[in-house]
Amino acid sequence: MNDQLNRYLFDNVHVRGELAQVSNTYREIINNHDYPAAVNTLLGQLLAATSMLTALLKFEGDIAVQIQGEGPIPAMVVNGNDQQELRAVANVTGEVTTDKLTDLFKKGYMVITITPKQGERYQGIVAVDKDTIAEVLESYFAQSEQLKTNFWLFANEENAAGMMLQALPEESQADDDGYDNLHQLSATIKDEELFELEPQVILTRLYHQEEVRIFDPQDVSFNCTCSVERSGSAIISIGREEAEAIITEQGSIQMHCDYCNTKYEFGSEDVAQLFHDPSENSDQLH
Repeated sequence: MNDQLNRYLFDNVHVRGELAQVSNTYREIINNHDYPAAVNTLLGQLLAATSMLTALLKFEGDIAVQIQGEGPIPAMVVNGNDQQELRAVANVTGEVTTDKLTDLFKKGYMVITITPKQGERYQGIVAVDKDTIAEVLESYFAQSEQLKTNFWLFANEENAAGMMLQALPEESQADDDGYDNLHQLSATIKDEELFELEPQVILTRLYHQEEVRIFDPQDVSFNCTCSVERSGSAIISIGREEAEAIITEQGSIQMHCDYCNTKYEFGSEDVAQLFHDPSENSDQLH
C-alpha cells in the first residue's frame, strides 16, 4: 500500500478522525540508521502522529515534533510539512533497556513547533509524564486546545500507522455519548489491521453503523531537505577565512546529514568556487 493520510467526519456527531499509514516512509527512515528496536518503535509512532498533526492543526508550512529528556535518548524529532513530506532522527547516547517513555526521556517534555508560510511561529510544550506518546499527545490537546482527543499509535520493525479521534469545537453536551461510543469503537483497532488493510476497509469495519464522510487521501513520503547547495550555504555562512583554515588543517570540509546519513565533502577547489566572485574575472567591454 502507498503511504497515505485519510481524514474523515461523522455526519451525526461533531467528531472528526484521521488515519495515517506511513510504513514505507518509516522503513526508509530507519534503514538509514541502526537504532535499537524500542527506538524504532517510538520513532514510528511519532512519525504517524506527526503526519496526523499536520492535517489536524491546519496550516501551510513546517512542523517539528520533538521529545527531549535526560535519559538514554536525549532527543527524538520528526519534521514534516503540509505536503506530508516527513523525516525523522533520534539521538541515542545510552543503553536502551525499556520501551517505557518516562524512563527513556527522564524529566522529558514534548515540543510541537509550527512554522507557517504566513503568520507567526507557534510552539506548544507538554511534559512527558505518561507511558506512551499517544497519552502525551492527548494531554497536550486537553491542555492547549481543551478538546477531547484520542490517539492510537502502532509501530514494529516493519510498519508504522496510527489513528486519531477528536471532538469538534462546536460539540454540544448531547454529543458526549456519541464521542464515547466512537471512542469505544476506535479502541478496538488492532495494529495488524492498520498495517495490512485499506483505509476504506478499516473504517467500514470500525464504524459500519455510523455515517462517515471520507475526504480524498493525501500521499505521505520521506523527504530529506539536505543538499549540496544547502551544505555550501552553511560553509559560506562561516566565512572564507574559517573555511580555508579548516581545509588547511583537515584537508577538506566534511558534512553529514543526521536524517538520511548522506555525507558531503568539500575540497579546496570546491571552497574556492563557493567564494568565487564571477565579476573578478569578467571581461571588460571597451
